[in-house]
Amino acid sequence: MKGRPADNECCRIAVTGERRNDMDHLKKCGNKSFLSDERGMGTVEVILIIVVLIGLVIIFKEQLTALVKNVFQTITNDSNTVMS
Repeated sequence: MKGRPADNECCRIAVTGERRNDMDHLKKCGNKSFLSDERGMGTVEVILIIVVLIGLVIIFKEQLTALVKNVFQTITNDSNTVMS
């Protein structure tokens, strides 16, 4: 295709992260290289994990609160026994 760089140049640009503008890269190298670029995937994964954890806390809020109260009550009772 006229005006399109060689595939190895697209791969080099995608791997080294040389490009500054994703839309320019998409125009130059096409969808294949653009869609296979996995930069930023770590951020998305961390955000999804945080969302899942927040959802679990919301769902099990009462059970978690009771568990924490029970643990602290046990610690307090045991520490009072040791201090006596």
